[in-house]
Amino acid sequence: MKCDLTGKVSLVTGAARGIGQAIANRFAANGGTVYYTDLDAGEAQVAASFMPNGRGLRLDVTKATDIATAVQQIVSECGRLDILVNNAGVNTLAHRVTIDQFPREEWDRILAVDLTGVYEMSKAAAAAMRSQKSGRIINIASIAGLVPLRLQCPFVAAKAGVVNLTKAMALELGPHGILVNGIAPGSTLTEGTRKLFYGDDGLFRESAQRMLDHIPLGRPGTVDEIAIAALFLADPENSYMNGHILTVDGGWTAGYAREF
Repeated sequence: MKCDLTGKVSLVTGAARGIGQAIANRFAANGGTVYYTDLDAGEAQVAASFMPNGRGLRLDVTKATDIATAVQQIVSECGRLDILVNNAGVNTLAHRVTIDQFPREEWDRILAVDLTGVYEMSKAAAAAMRSQKSGRIINIASIAGLVPLRLQCPFVAAKAGVVNLTKAMALELGPHGILVNGIAPGSTLTEGTRKLFYGDDGLFRESAQRMLDHIPLGRPGTVDEIAIAALFLADPENSYMNGHILTVDGGWTAGYAREF
């Protein structure tokens, strides 16, 4: 898929690897100036270095001062901020337990990144976009925010919050020329899901096939397949989609794929 992002300036969080890097690469390959931001400054710089119009920047989405500094720097250097992709997110490997056993500190850690981080980033970006009367905010949610999964209550709660935060922001910011949409990926092949399911030593490797049995396409998605959805939402010609959650899950949430 191709679109013209020439002259557009994007900020992608969690862009050092995985879905975030794939999205940033797609935007840069279509002519945009892209800030690859990540908690790890070195990895952000490396990821950005593969694109002539990529720029690496350290950013902790749980720190309001980091966010304000990053947005101010981008506006100072480029004069504008056109697209924000809220991709940074965390989950837990060690605590796949029921809510009565789930540690409060893990709840706080996950919500701080996956939901409050989206709020803080969007708040800062929206202020810049309102002054230019245009912009796009794309939030990476999850099918777990649409159909809850077991043994990960904070991740489910955070992503459900992102789904309705996306819609609330669309109502508030649409009148100012800012379109807000989200993507709900299903199981996607990343470093994290290799550790969980798809690697030879995956923590839940024995349950990977049972999960894939629920996906009509019979496989996890790729990061590029999620990035294409983000490019579609960022395309300047896609100018009337607002408040939508685009599900990219191989049909997982369409209904029961298994026979009973």
